[in-house]
Amino acid sequence: MKKFKEFTVYCENTKTEKKYPFGTTLSDIIEDQDIDIGEDILGAMVNNTLKELDYMLYKPKTVRFIGYRHPDGQRMFMRSLSMVLFKAAVDLYPDYKLKIEHTVSKGLYCELEGLINNETHDEVIAKLRNRMHEIIGRDLPFDREEIRTEVALRIFEEFGLEDKCTLMRTRKQFYSSVYKLDDVVNYFYGYLVPSTGYLKHFELVKYYKGMLLVLPKKENPNELEDIVIQNKLFDIFQEFNEWVDIVGVPNVGRLNELTQERNIGDIIKISEALQEKKLACVADMIHKRGKVKVVFISGPSSSGKTTFAKRLAIQLSVIGMKPVVISMDNYFVNRELTPRDENGNYDFENPHALDIKLFNENVLELLADNEIKLPKFSFAEGKRFYDGTTLKMQHNSIIVVEGIHGLNPEISAMIPEDRKFKVYVSALTPLSIDANNRIPTTDNRLIRRMVRDARYRGYSALETLQRWPSVRRGEEKNIFPYQEEADVMFNTALLFELGVLKRLAEPLLREVPPNVPEYSESRRLLKFLSYLVCINEKEIPPTSILREFLDGSSFDYS
Repeated sequence: MKKFKEFTVYCENTKTEKKYPFGTTLSDIIEDQDIDIGEDILGAMVNNTLKELDYMLYKPKTVRFIGYRHPDGQRMFMRSLSMVLFKAAVDLYPDYKLKIEHTVSKGLYCELEGLINNETHDEVIAKLRNRMHEIIGRDLPFDREEIRTEVALRIFEEFGLEDKCTLMRTRKQFYSSVYKLDDVVNYFYGYLVPSTGYLKHFELVKYYKGMLLVLPKKENPNELEDIVIQNKLFDIFQEFNEWVDIVGVPNVGRLNELTQERNIGDIIKISEALQEKKLACVADMIHKRGKVKVVFISGPSSSGKTTFAKRLAIQLSVIGMKPVVISMDNYFVNRELTPRDENGNYDFENPHALDIKLFNENVLELLADNEIKLPKFSFAEGKRFYDGTTLKMQHNSIIVVEGIHGLNPEISAMIPEDRKFKVYVSALTPLSIDANNRIPTTDNRLIRRMVRDARYRGYSALETLQRWPSVRRGEEKNIFPYQEEADVMFNTALLFELGVLKRLAEPLLREVPPNVPEYSESRRLLKFLSYLVCINEKEIPPTSILREFLDGSSFDYS
């Protein structure tokens, strides 16, 4: 009998290097080394690439097992729970389509499209929740299989998944991965957990006309997230669902079709016109307030705050106001006074990285019709300086302040409330991959930032990916808690933008080397972008928010 060759596997969790026979699975290694990471093992990084636990090894590898606390573990859990909800919906309401739309209120908002029957909303939710618990209690495996795309298309057609069929046809791949759970089949962009038994901690609750799938806390998989009511954020998502209906591009498959048919120009024009119309409405709201003299524009990284501020200033000018745009970046404290995070690094996302006292004093001086010397900040030297620039208000002037902390009450504590108007902007992606696969808004912003960092700051994709976790922590702590303070929310995402950014982002992501932890994230983003057909940027107007991340803008960002 032929003996299979052995090879070496290094396990980062146990700091152990050991030989294993050809064809050993990740599950075999867990059992052999009795690996315990303090939570359920959901998958593993194999040479910094995410793999499922049934993955077979045939040559030397470095392996690190992950659970829910890892971002990829959370994605695996969310996809898997979505698959369970899909099966529950098929089992109980086979004639209605499940739509998994977006994250809000610390959960995943979903709807059963067109569901009208004699049951109450509460009864429908209770039945789905109970069916999900039954499926999870049976500990059914998620079986993944690579099959010919034409076979996958026939299966998806049987389940009424037409949007998936459109996506598959535009991708033009020979083979596609499908997941089978008992008697249902679906497709997910990314891996699932081994079986339903891993998904015990969840909740399904009534939310507006749909339901909220509540997930475990990121830092503790055994506790569920506390639902935070975000009515304004939900409303802006719903508004953009209406815009999607107007434009007629609900998913990536349809976007790809229009691109391949060379009809994308109309989509660009309509999308830009809808944003401009909304901008004009925001300006009208500010004007009607009468007493407003300071407009605060806040939002997370790469949300398009700067271009939004400049375009809003134009709209305010149209109605007879004289806007003065101020960037909060001018009010950074000198580098030696900058707060540090838990790792000892400068924490530029902290509100106290700004000179809050000076900012308030300057604004109050302007409101009192006094002239101020406007500070500037040198990021290269980490110091404030003055170059002789002064500001003074006229009778119809209005201050437009742009910065990530604009909604934090501490930032404008000395300014009377009736003189302020607050706007929250973010790229809240209205597009989905298909009805069951949403596009995370953070991915949209990360790709924007990556392209901008490379073009204007000289950073590699690796450097952007390395900084991103710190940026996200700062947003969670200092920006998102205040978003409901806004008088109005504005979605800067454009239906077509990911197809445009794809051409620029893919080469950057391919440069991330395989021997760094960020390699896994680069592979995930490349996989996501592979679903999109490239869109030429030539029809994007020079005033577009997207031009902030490309080039060709008619605005000055210096």
